[in-house]
Amino acid sequence: MGSIILLGYLAGVLVARLGLPAFLGYLGIGAALKLVGFAGDPLLGFFAELGVYLLLFTVGLGVRLDRLVRREIWASGVFQLLLLPVFMAALYVLGLAQNPLALLVLAVALINPSTVLLARVLQDKGELAALHGQLALGISVFLDVVSLVLLILVGFQGVGPLGFSVLALPLLRPLLARLFHLAQSAELKLLLGVGLALLGAELARFLQAPEALGALFMGLGLSRYPGVGEVAERLWALREIFLVAFFIWAGMAVGPDGVLAGLVLLLLLLLKPVFLFLPLVRQGFRARTAFLVAVGLGTYSDFGLVVAGVLQGLGQMTPQGVGAVALAVGGSFLLGAPLLQRAHFLYERWKSWLKRWEKPGLHPDEEPRGALGARWLVVGMGRTGTAAYRFLEEKGEKVLGLDSDPAKVEYHTAKGRRVLYGDAEDPALWEGLELNGVKGVILALPDLEARLRAARALRAKGFGGVVGAVSYAKEEDAPLKGAGVDVVFHPLLEAGERLAERVLEKGGA
Repeated sequence: MGSIILLGYLAGVLVARLGLPAFLGYLGIGAALKLVGFAGDPLLGFFAELGVYLLLFTVGLGVRLDRLVRREIWASGVFQLLLLPVFMAALYVLGLAQNPLALLVLAVALINPSTVLLARVLQDKGELAALHGQLALGISVFLDVVSLVLLILVGFQGVGPLGFSVLALPLLRPLLARLFHLAQSAELKLLLGVGLALLGAELARFLQAPEALGALFMGLGLSRYPGVGEVAERLWALREIFLVAFFIWAGMAVGPDGVLAGLVLLLLLLLKPVFLFLPLVRQGFRARTAFLVAVGLGTYSDFGLVVAGVLQGLGQMTPQGVGAVALAVGGSFLLGAPLLQRAHFLYERWKSWLKRWEKPGLHPDEEPRGALGARWLVVGMGRTGTAAYRFLEEKGEKVLGLDSDPAKVEYHTAKGRRVLYGDAEDPALWEGLELNGVKGVILALPDLEARLRAARALRAKGFGGVVGAVSYAKEEDAPLKGAGVDVVFHPLLEAGERLAERVLEKGGA
């Protein structure tokens, strides 16, 4: 078993260096083990089950229905579900599932995008709080919830009356909260999380209900409880370790019988971005926002692979069917990850055609236009940008802030600051702004590519004022200066130097 995990590690390292999710390496190792005739390992199966239990338990901990109430979220999610007949028909013809409810839950699971891949890429690019990032994550969570509900329904098929007692596990919330309060240290909280996940599975087994659902409902018992997020964070790394075994096991199910089905599912993937783009532009959003959301959600979800594994455990799916889903999920990541990284570039390339689908008039994500009436522009109103804004304001300067996070715009506006919505990576922002009278621009954006795009757009527009930008590594300095940045500031390095300087001054006083 140790050698298998080590092989998975090496494959994960190789795949990660290519900029792809590590789980593709685990799937590859599983497929390779099958080719050499590896019959399996009982410990591998146990670890795979434990990974699924921990996954569903942490999903239960993090369920947030409040994210689904926005009209653009649920309306886009429902429109995406119009693909269900197509996916269900394909799954039936390919022989991946026969039971109508199993067909439904698997189709919804495949319509689900990968929340994990989306969040990881958005976080790396500093776009997690941007409008398109919030819309994409909201739609993804909506589809996750629909999948969970249907998985629960299919799991209770054929279960006796006693098995439905699992639904009452969330009623143990007062007891679970008491146990949580007794955990004072990080290791005790981690131990509590693992214990509760396994307890939920054991109770479900005793009640003759699906064990994975027992772990899910135990997690729902502590859902959104104050401080429970720390347990979820600590379980995250642990569950990923055990899910390595699950993905290796799933890779071992990939075979010649599932290749054709997997390729057909990959072709169906092309429909998903269309059914995401159209409802958003019809609701009034700009083509750019709709396109970025569509690309972000244009993959299958690794959770769909977990659902396939659960369905196999319930006798609703064959190992070959799981292998086909594994091939489709892995292939979608191979295709989708590079597209996610190049989404802004692709939009600029196809902008003229995509904009034809926009509704006329003002859009909720409209960029500011015209004269700004400010001498200084701060782009990115995080901690560094806010500090720069306050400093300039205290000096009596006319300053304007821009940010792509609507929540930050609302927060600063409530504080009496002049802050507008604006996405620095959108060329339309710089094309529409009149910069006469603007003395300088401060780029306080977390993502290097966003700073470079903004600086180049400013200089291409003919802006002759001073441009300052943050730099989080010495390697970023040369590209920033090459893009037209005059002043480079290292907030992490220079903050430490200023602190040491003040300590020395105090010590010598």
